[in-house]
Amino acid sequence: MRALICEQPNGFENLRLGDMPDPQAGPGEVLIDVAAAGMNFADSLMTAGKYQVKPNPPFVPGLELAGTVAAIGAGVTRLKPGERVMAVVDHGAFAAKAVAKEADTFAIPAGLDFPQAAGFPIAYGTSYGALVWKARLQRGETLLVHGAAGGVGLTAVEIGKALGAHVIATAGGADKCAIAASHGADETIDYKTEDVRERVKALTAGRGADLVYDPVGGEIFEASLRAVAWNARLVVIGFAAGTVQQIPANILLVKNVDVLGFYWGSYRQHAPQMMAQAFQALSGMVAAGQLSPHVSHSLPLGRWREGFETLLGRRSAGKIVLLPEV
Repeated sequence: MRALICEQPNGFENLRLGDMPDPQAGPGEVLIDVAAAGMNFADSLMTAGKYQVKPNPPFVPGLELAGTVAAIGAGVTRLKPGERVMAVVDHGAFAAKAVAKEADTFAIPAGLDFPQAAGFPIAYGTSYGALVWKARLQRGETLLVHGAAGGVGLTAVEIGKALGAHVIATAGGADKCAIAASHGADETIDYKTEDVRERVKALTAGRGADLVYDPVGGEIFEASLRAVAWNARLVVIGFAAGTVQQIPANILLVKNVDVLGFYWGSYRQHAPQMMAQAFQALSGMVAAGQLSPHVSHSLPLGRWREGFETLLGRRSAGKIVLLPEV
């Protein structure tokens, strides 16, 4: 099969297109003909040897995909060949075929095409888990979403709105703010031209946000820490800005603030039953018209370098997906 291959984890620039043996579905697994695969920041970390999961090279990167079940392994009862599915994998999505665990494979919600479904599991799963499981977002609360036009941020805007929150979205540039607004944000803040702390205070009559969803980190986290309400929660999703913030405990104490770390992928190991519940709820939101996955770039696998450069340069909105060459 045709695949994108990492022979040594020394950066995405050194990946190459080549042929790999077709994978086979083992017990509890499904073989999927890949129609599209979602790109994530974690892919760049894995190909550089900086991600928590470190496959033995040579390996195929890629953490999420959508396609059609080609074959099932022993013990698989929920899925059958021919079904349209999306799946999360430890690696292997950037190829014509991939193997996923049955527990990590889900039916594609009606109305989504393969590119939309390919970028659905990680971004929407992350935002649902962060807002529902970890932060327990309540109807009527003010939710501040950073990186709101990005892969996970845009999904947090939609899910937050579906859960009844008042959503303030930050993004870099008027065009990205407009995308966040079109997906449900009640107000937007252009962090390139506006002071996030002052604008949040102005938009909340001085009270501040009840919950902050932050996949950016660095200076934006520090600004939002000073723009939250008493007894607020801040959920740390990642560090797209490239800087891991040092959190001043004195501010947490004075304002009774909770800072919560959230890594969605660990739930696959520790609480897989919660994953199925989450995707059932998310499918319901899709059916209700509350979620509309945004794919800004659909690229053939051969343009993987462009995909990584666009992703890391933060020049995309929503998701970038690769279309494998069979």
